[in-house]
Amino acid sequence: MDPSFRIRQYPLDRGAMEIEFIEEFFGEFERKKTAAEIRARLAGREHGIFMVEAPLPEEPTRFIPVCYRVAHELRAAETDPQLADLVARLDGAVRFHGQRVLYGWLGGTRSDWRGQGLFRAVSEFQEDWAAEQGFREVVVKTKNRYYAMRSALVHLNFDVIQYERNAMHNGESKLYLSKRLGGGVGRTWRRSEARFRTA
Repeated sequence: MDPSFRIRQYPLDRGAMEIEFIEEFFGEFERKKTAAEIRARLAGREHGIFMVEAPLPEEPTRFIPVCYRVAHELRAAETDPQLADLVARLDGAVRFHGQRVLYGWLGGTRSDWRGQGLFRAVSEFQEDWAAEQGFREVVVKTKNRYYAMRSALVHLNFDVIQYERNAMHNGESKLYLSKRLGGGVGRTWRRSEARFRTA
């Protein structure tokens, strides 16, 4: 990994705008998130927006976001219809009472920056932040056809806790994965700590 990469935690407004821009570089998402959608989801709840910034090849002194993770608190009693549905689908697989649960909502790497370990680095960074905030479990949702995402989550030691088969197309089947936080696991990004910093 190039030593000039760095990780930053972004505030809500700037992070939402950056994500709207960066998702234009993802071809696999049918519908991209808008800054307004991101702000509406995250406002009023604990969340973290983390970006890996990298220098432009043609302008090495200029850093741009190339990889990101967004997560927010998921509560047992959600009023947002989409989140209430998610909690219902996780019933019996995730314990919401007596612990704080983080939902890994969004994430990805620009296609021209993939294969460099950036997604893993920002994910581990986010997990450490979450543990420091008192979260004890991280839950993510993906589709069966997103093989690269599934592989990344396996390498991050996520376990499949729920599977919803789509009768029409198995690629559209939904996978729910979870990871317990804590335990002092060593972090890849810490072994290269000089390469990353927060702002």
